[in-house]
Amino acid sequence: RESIFQPFFRLDKSRSRAYGGAGLGLALVWEIAALHGGTVEVEANSENGTVMLVTLSKGATT
Repeated sequence: RESIFQPFFRLDKSRSRAYGGAGLGLALVWEIAALHGGTVEVEANSENGTVMLVTLSKGATT
């Protein structure tokens, strides 16, 4: 599952750029969440789609 967060990764190798996308979306989400002290997890996967959980810390209050 961690492979899906790698840049340009495509789960279905039969899909091409003709269908849109460059394979960067989840890699960007992963990096942005990490920069904010958060995480990204795959919650559920089915033929109807995938549920992702993005958790960000509330941060320090001053």
